Amino acid sequence: MTEHADSPPPPVPAEPESMDELRGDCARMAPRWAEAAAGPPPAEHVSPSRIQGVEVPPASAHLLDGMSEYGD
Repeated sequence: MTEHADSPPPPVPAEPESMDELRGDCARMAPRWAEAAAGPPPAEHVSPSRIQGVEVPPASAHLLDGMSEYGD
């Protein structure tokens, strides 16, 4: 979005009148912060026996085959 020289500036949010008003504003926003901080739920563990139909291209398989094991 491009602003033109003749367009009015965006509105500036009003400053809180008092600490009580500021605390009230924060209390109303707090539930949103908790959801954002929690993030998505963890992925469910899937047993290797349930993983079927995965195809790996030969070039990728060859590349991985040539890599060292973790911790070498």
